[in-house]
Amino acid sequence: MSQPESAVADAQAGGRSGQEPLAKLAARYGLRRAIARPRFPVYVRQLWERRHFILTYATSRNVSKYSSSALGQLWQILTPLLNAAIYYVMFGIVLGGKGNIENYPAFLLTGMFVFTYTQRSVAAGAKSISGNLSLIRALHFPRASLPLAYTIQELQQLAISMGVLFLIVILTGEFPTWFWLMIPVVLLLQTMFNIGAGLVMARLGSSMRDLNQLLPFITRTWLYASGVFFSIQEKVVGSAGLPQWVADTMYYLNPAASYIEFMRDILIQGHNPPGMVWISCVFWAVFALGFGFWYFWRAEERYGRG
Repeated sequence: MSQPESAVADAQAGGRSGQEPLAKLAARYGLRRAIARPRFPVYVRQLWERRHFILTYATSRNVSKYSSSALGQLWQILTPLLNAAIYYVMFGIVLGGKGNIENYPAFLLTGMFVFTYTQRSVAAGAKSISGNLSLIRALHFPRASLPLAYTIQELQQLAISMGVLFLIVILTGEFPTWFWLMIPVVLLLQTMFNIGAGLVMARLGSSMRDLNQLLPFITRTWLYASGVFFSIQEKVVGSAGLPQWVADTMYYLNPAASYIEFMRDILIQGHNPPGMVWISCVFWAVFALGFGFWYFWRAEERYGRG
């Protein structure tokens, strides 16, 4: 009789006679649960070993997403542009949101593209587990691969959108400077934050079935609080007459606003964000990534059950 068969026989006998608990028998024979959560360093290594799967899965989803539409991949560009056009008319012209903002078209488009990247990453992460239950139950792999793939998918779409944004910003009168070399740094920090936020939302979405129904209202409120189509500085300090620290708090405690302001500072020469906003960007990137991985990993054994 082989060692595993002997362990099973001993476990059955022990269960009937009460001589030795099953957990001790399994430990004595070197057996472990099939879906046991690995140690965190091992889990990270497993994710790295599956990096090619994650990238291929994200790319294939990106290609198939618009395959049934007539315009195909152009919708990656048209969707944020159409949203920006609507917001420009409603908030910039009708409601006078542009106020004294210099180069409002570039101001608005930068905010829209940067916020949309985070918004879509969070929304995709929330359904990355609940929308792939058949895959999770059929195959054994680190479940964090799915939120990671969804964020990479959104990053691939952003790469196309950023090319359009650069062209529009130049057409509105801005010229590339050496400061534009900081753009990849901002996108890296934002991607780190998006991965962490997507992992948190993935765990919450796997157990809270109503989260996907509430999320559009949450992200819409987040949009209005992030200064996408108006200046937080002007509205809070200028119009409302509140102290400067209130506006600074809205910048620093809102990661979306921090990344938007950092990108605007790079692309728009006349834009002056609050001082040291880059510290907020670094903090949110490191904190969200670290906490997100830890929080998601803690429930690794429970994904796909029920």
